[in-house]
Amino acid sequence: MLKLLVIDDNQPICQALQTLFALQGYQVLCAGSPEQAWQLLAAHQIELILQDMNFSAGQMQGEQGKTLFYQLRQQYPDIPIVLMTAWTQLEMVVELVKAGATDYIAKPWDDQRLLLTVANALKLQQLTLQQQKAEQARHSNFAGKDLCGLVFASSQMQQLLQMTLQLAPSNAAVLITGPNGAGKEGIANVLHANSNRRDKAFIKLNMGALPSDLMEAELFGAEAGAYSGATKTRIGRFEAADGGSLFLDEIGNLSLAGQAKLLRVLQTGEFERLGSSLTRKVDVRLISATNTDLTAAIGRGEFRQDLYYRINVVQLALPALAERKDDILPLARLFLAAKKALSSEAEQLLQSYSWPGNVRELQNVCQRALLLSRSNEISSQDLGLPDVVSGKRALDDIDRAALEQALRQAGGVVSRAAKQLGISRQALYRRMEYYGIAAP
Repeated sequence: MLKLLVIDDNQPICQALQTLFALQGYQVLCAGSPEQAWQLLAAHQIELILQDMNFSAGQMQGEQGKTLFYQLRQQYPDIPIVLMTAWTQLEMVVELVKAGATDYIAKPWDDQRLLLTVANALKLQQLTLQQQKAEQARHSNFAGKDLCGLVFASSQMQQLLQMTLQLAPSNAAVLITGPNGAGKEGIANVLHANSNRRDKAFIKLNMGALPSDLMEAELFGAEAGAYSGATKTRIGRFEAADGGSLFLDEIGNLSLAGQAKLLRVLQTGEFERLGSSLTRKVDVRLISATNTDLTAAIGRGEFRQDLYYRINVVQLALPALAERKDDILPLARLFLAAKKALSSEAEQLLQSYSWPGNVRELQNVCQRALLLSRSNEISSQDLGLPDVVSGKRALDDIDRAALEQALRQAGGVVSRAAKQLGISRQALYRRMEYYGIAAP
């Protein structure tokens, strides 16, 4: 049975609350003074506190309750506190709610509203505790591990990182799949940072950013004169990564000739620089990434099947950002670098947007919003995203005539017109501004 603590010097009020909550299955303990409250808190597991603001005859300013509230909040920060009084000034109530009070109930109270307030507070408390436990479990799972600054909250990323850390100590070749901008390089960083090779070189090469005729030279090196413009010996990425790890992003862009040489070095550890007959041997762990379907490329004859099995000993599939929505706001706050907060409407818009450009697009949006925002808070307009909160509508999806008609039918009441059109009030204001319609 959940225990509630009522702190009130009025005995009839305590008895009334005991009767009310007993009918709902709660046990209510009563304290007629702050001193009694501390004794009960020390002796019982209290789930919620209903606290009066005045405890002495003639007191009506709420200073006693204010002092007690701050003491309770410091000593028991996780217990929800609902304030109850008939005399406290509204300014003080607002201050205490901002300081962490769950809610405020005026005396005489409405039974249904009071019951609903307490039920919601307990439900919120339960959800908060569950989130805290999940966070603690997440931290314990990754204690002592180098996550390379990755920020995440989704279960999908937690599971992926657990598998990544399990694979890290091995020398197995890993293929990381996922859409552009999803953060595949971050997973590669975690693989290397937690491997036995972490003190050795970690070399990265984006195959999609290189002309096909330079890929082999980049991978395996070239002697002076091996090709036009090669005026001096060039060390390849495999040679530079000897003893460490090599990350090849967009590996599907490697030419068939390059694929044959890559297959050989993965099988034997041997290769020759372009223009050289000297065979060199290296010890490199290969981590590859692709945003394309390599099995389809195999079917088209564009990628070697034997190489695919070599680079894909284990596959790590990174979901698109839209598939792990719990990561959106933590990443956004990271990119904003605590310089500005997000408005609730901006948070809703971020979570509703589909993010075709994934984490990279989110980072660009946040950086642009920091530059364009003129206040201490990032608004939804600052984000420059389509208004997807209300059904993925664009600004011109409702024509001017329909907008004006809705406003007329609503008698100029913007909230009523917005409801009729199926959009938010803020979205309606943005469309009015777009068409140059003055606010009623």
